[in-house]
Amino acid sequence: MSTPPIARLLGIMARLRDPDGGCPWDLAQSHASIVPYTIEEAYEVAEAVESGDPEELRDELGDLLFQVVFQARIAEEAGTFAFDDVATAIADKMVRRHPHIFGEVRGLDQAAVKAQWAAIKAEERAAKGRPAQEGTLAGVPLALPALARAEKISRKAAAVGFDWPDAAEVIAKVREETDEVAQALAGEGPEAVAEEIGDLLFSVANLARHAGVDPEEALRRANLKFQRRFSAMEEEVTKDGRTLPEAGLAAMEAAWVAVKRRER
Repeated sequence: MSTPPIARLLGIMARLRDPDGGCPWDLAQSHASIVPYTIEEAYEVAEAVESGDPEELRDELGDLLFQVVFQARIAEEAGTFAFDDVATAIADKMVRRHPHIFGEVRGLDQAAVKAQWAAIKAEERAAKGRPAQEGTLAGVPLALPALARAEKISRKAAAVGFDWPDAAEVIAKVREETDEVAQALAGEGPEAVAEEIGDLLFSVANLARHAGVDPEEALRRANLKFQRRFSAMEEEVTKDGRTLPEAGLAAMEAAWVAVKRRER
């Protein structure tokens, strides 16, 4: 009988972390040191979803799963918990937070399900001795990308009525913040400029929320679009052997316009 895939993966992880002949790099890692890799793998899963390639998605989900296994192995070595504890905890939580599926509650719509989830989550916090309410903006992870965190913070504030009435007023705020960036650039120091640019980015995140757009996803797509167009422009400009600096800005701009025209 073959070894179940998850058992095989756990065995590989144990071997990599074995002090007697394990991988030196894996042995040197800690919970904190592999966090950046975990975050990176989560983004690569998102990219694979967007690509529409099921094999790529499968591979990236495997990479993300490996990060979970890695963290669990480090904890097991410290005697705190193991992978089975992680799986059991999330299974128990999903059953507990879905009484409309696994319990006797019936007939809930999406809004009611969300409200029920929040209520159960608050009960769980109370049971652990944590304050049920730590303030309106509590609970937004500091480790989130700043743009995503800005959207979540502003969404929480909006839920209690602290918000612009419509997108038009947010656009006005974006323009106001843009003007303040220009003023800072004209005569203030780098710290003031950074602060005003931060205010501008926060306002743009609010605009995205009002428009029903995920700002992190929108910026990621914009990055990909710029990268695609820049690469096409570079290929066009350098096909005669010139480098981009040799060709100059005018040639690059002309090729850029041509690339955009072809995409349309």
